[in-house]
Amino acid sequence: MARKKFYLTAVLPDGYVKTIGPTAIAFSHYWRIVAHLGPAKTEVFWGHAKSLAEAKKKRTAAIEASRQRGWESYDLDIVELIATSAPPE
Repeated sequence: MARKKFYLTAVLPDGYVKTIGPTAIAFSHYWRIVAHLGPAKTEVFWGHAKSLAEAKKKRTAAIEASRQRGWESYDLDIVELIATSAPPE
């Protein structure tokens, strides 16, 4: 039998909205790293995790990436995903 699919929506503190789906995988959190590379230059990395603990591991990854790649700074956001049966309008 096919698994029920749903949409996952993340609303970040800066108002950015990311929708994932349709998916049958129960992700619980969305993470985003905005790397500040220099004057007016950024790079964005994002993903989703099955638990808050898994998402929090990105803090360590961000620290290491910042050192290795010479980022001036970075912002890390972790937010809970909201499941819906239909995509947001």
